[in-house]
Order: sequence, then structure tokens, then C-alpha cells
Amino acid sequence: MCSSDLIGAILLAAGESSRMGQLKALLPWRNTTLLEHQLRSLLDAGVQQVVVVVGHDADRLKPLIEAVEGASWALNNDYLQGKTTSLKTGVAALSGQPISDVLLLNVDQPRSAATVRMLLERHQASSFRITIPTHGGKGGHPIFISAELLPELAEIDEGSQGLKAVVRRHTDATERFELNDPSVLWDLNTPEQYQKALEAGI
Repeated sequence: MCSSDLIGAILLAAGESSRMGQLKALLPWRNTTLLEHQLRSLLDAGVQQVVVVVGHDADRLKPLIEAVEGASWALNNDYLQGKTTSLKTGVAALSGQPISDVLLLNVDQPRSAATVRMLLERHQASSFRITIPTHGGKGGHPIFISAELLPELAEIDEGSQGLKAVVRRHTDATERFELNDPSVLWDLNTPEQYQKALEAGI
């Protein structure tokens, strides 16, 4: 990795939040919104460039993103066709930039800066192309991927299971890193999951 290379992140926030019943990115979280918490955590952890992929209700999110140095947004007009379209939108936004590694995370997967930093340092210190956090043996997020795999991410589609297919192709170059942190498994899809995570206080 060159000293000039950056750590990038793709934060997916384009979905309709149908199971939650309201826009997840704007849910209250730790005295701010889920979106703003995620941006702050990623940047505080050492990520230098965060691309937030927006779609549904994009105009409500853009001002929050534009107010944060180091963050930008990319519009996915095809978000109803699946999460892979958002991932590809984020990859396209980062293409051509001096990125060494990319973190992948959904806006409804809140993580602390400490957890993200630990994973970032682990990934950079290893020779693995992909680093996946686990808790109790279950795979979680954020996932770190070497930028050399971005061309493969640019070609994914729903039919071939998207990101999972890329990870499967590079099993030997993937580290599953066990953490004593249940929050790496958090995925706030429903009001019940959101409330449970709030009460956990991690």
C-alpha cells in the first residue's frame, strides 16, 4: 500500500426501509441519526473517504451527507432492483481514486469507531484480501476488501448472489476474524431489532 492510498467506505442507504416503517437512516441513534453516527464512526476510525449510496428519499439524506467532510453521496436510481445495484453504484463512485482498501457496510448496521478501527488495523496488517468480522462464529459487518477486487465487485448481480459470490471465489484470501462484540451482527431491519440494539447500549 502506498502512503498516498486512502481507505474508502461504501455505506448503503438507498433502501425503502419497508420493514422498519420509517427511513432507517434518520432513526435516532446515540444523540444523532443513524446515518450521521455511521459517518462519524467510520471517519473517526480512520476511513478517509465515505461514499453513501442513496436512493429512496435521497433528498432528505443529501444535506446531512454534504455537511460532513470526507463524505459524499452517489445516487442509485435502480435501488428497487436489489442491494447489488447499490454496491455497484458505490464502487463506480470510488473508481479511479487512489484507494487501497474498501469497507462495506449498511446504514442499518451501526458500529462503534473502536470496532471499525480494530478491523481496519487487522485488515491492513494482514495479507488477506478480505476481512470479515465474526461473533460466535457467525459472519458480520463491516467487511473490508482490498481495492484490487473492486473490478469484480463492479460486475456482480443479484442472480449470482452478488458479494457472496466474490467472497466464495476468494475463500483462501479471506480472514474471518472473531470479535467479542455482538454488535458486528446487528442488522436493524425491524422496530424490534432497533429497540433491542438501543437497549444494548454498546
